[in-house]
Amino acid sequence: MGAVVQCATHANHVWTYDFLKDSTERGGGVRILTVVDEYTRECLAIEVARSIKARNVVEVLKWLALTRGTPDYIRSDNGPEFIAHEVGAWLEQAGCQTIFITPGSPWENPYIESFNGKFRDECLNCEVFMNLAEARTMIEAWREEYNTERPHSSLGYLTPDEFARRSAEGGGEAARCVGSGRATPSLRPHSGTATSLSL
Repeated sequence: MGAVVQCATHANHVWTYDFLKDSTERGGGVRILTVVDEYTRECLAIEVARSIKARNVVEVLKWLALTRGTPDYIRSDNGPEFIAHEVGAWLEQAGCQTIFITPGSPWENPYIESFNGKFRDECLNCEVFMNLAEARTMIEAWREEYNTERPHSSLGYLTPDEFARRSAEGGGEAARCVGSGRATPSLRPHSGTATSLSL
């Protein structure tokens, strides 16, 4: 089982992001960008659009940097939007380093895979969106509920919002390294091991 590269030890230490796909009842695909803080497990943003380009990814990151600060690292696969020059240039300017997982190795990115699984099972697979506007409204409502009303066993049964608040106040729960440093069993690889990143 592959080790998770760089275990987050505080809020804004490591963010992770990825894409999902869905569709509306009236036709047309929907592309969804999810962004998660690996330490607090907060879903920082869910961008919903017909198409999401590299410039749209940068816009989301800029907004999050303005409202929450810039992460030290951001983890992703090697998708074209994430390796695009425009995204890389902004991250470098912002002082954020990238952690790219090995191609075809989602178990190296277990936090976003776990989140996306819950998001799909509890929202995307349960709702029929009439149009893009309805999709955005319902998905944002689910994100708010996830952050503010859903206790996580990995966070000492606090919600991500409450854990983040206590972490900012120097609460005891925030002193540990969230997660085991290992991929979850459901994401076990067939072979290969991730390379640890030293700070």
